Amino acid sequence: MNRSLDIAQLMARRLIMVGGKGGVGKSTMAATLATIAAAHGRKTLLVSTDPAHNLSDLFGCEIGSNGCAIPWGGGNLQALEISPQHALDTYLESVRQQMLPHVAVHLRGQLEKQLHLTRHAPGSEEAALLDALTRVIENREEYDLIIFDTAPTGHTLRLLNLPSVMSRWTEGLIAQKERAGRFRDLLGKFASAGEESDGGASAQLAPLIARRARFQQAAQALQDPQISAFLFVMTPEALPLSETRRAVMALESSGIPVAGIILNRLLPPEAEAVTFLRGAWACQQQILQRVADELAQVPCVSLPMTGNTLQGREGLAWLAAQLVAATEADVTKQKQPDSVTAGLS
Repeated sequence: MNRSLDIAQLMARRLIMVGGKGGVGKSTMAATLATIAAAHGRKTLLVSTDPAHNLSDLFGCEIGSNGCAIPWGGGNLQALEISPQHALDTYLESVRQQMLPHVAVHLRGQLEKQLHLTRHAPGSEEAALLDALTRVIENREEYDLIIFDTAPTGHTLRLLNLPSVMSRWTEGLIAQKERAGRFRDLLGKFASAGEESDGGASAQLAPLIARRARFQQAAQALQDPQISAFLFVMTPEALPLSETRRAVMALESSGIPVAGIILNRLLPPEAEAVTFLRGAWACQQQILQRVADELAQVPCVSLPMTGNTLQGREGLAWLAAQLVAATEADVTKQKQPDSVTAGLS
């Protein structure tokens, strides 16, 4: 039997990642959590890292790569859609500006050529997205809560593993460049090491050192259960269950805390009496039993299928109330720090 998802405990974190298989309602649930947080006066940033952004449609306003305040968020809710292409453009331009002062004039054409090739290299957009993501995490003190509406599970798992991987990669690159001493390449000219540790790195290494620190801090924040949590959204179907089970295992092995699962779009018990829905209802019951058996350690909350429009202020406020009611109904015997329903009416 799964424990109940405690929404108040979840909201006490500073970083919440919302993920799952494509099409299960991740963006809607991320927007709903942001709506709840903002209604309680928490300064909240909702960030979409999914290339197929849905936040603008959900909130009924243009968000984009520069972000915006949600008009009805009471001044507490901002949203940002990180475009991989925009992140790549920003990232490569920062690299270009860092390298130009250290590249001889006659080699600058080669620099531009290498940057152009990098733009089309495999993994370049993921690296740029990681850079943007870690900058958001680095500046988390500007907000009470940051919620990430993530890409489908496989992409997100690779992205979450990158801070540790890239930190180690950058560490090796710095060591290599320090050993190279005066060697010149497209990253610039390095002076001989004359100081200890990072202090011995030349000024040209400063961006790499800063990136290493940012990656390390992001990895530590994502692995700290007091700061971060990953919340899965899944529908009661076989494929979402299989993907969620694998993802839970992958995150736990990486040290990233899993807060729980929202089981979305459940058919009501009355569906068993409807011939057209009886088979679907029975399949859902089997999946729910498998969730209880195979993911017993993960807290869950269930939300019914609805015909309501879950967009805009009214739709998201309605769903927020449903989510709060569902969690409170499951934990009525548990001690609650505060009621999370205040401010939604």
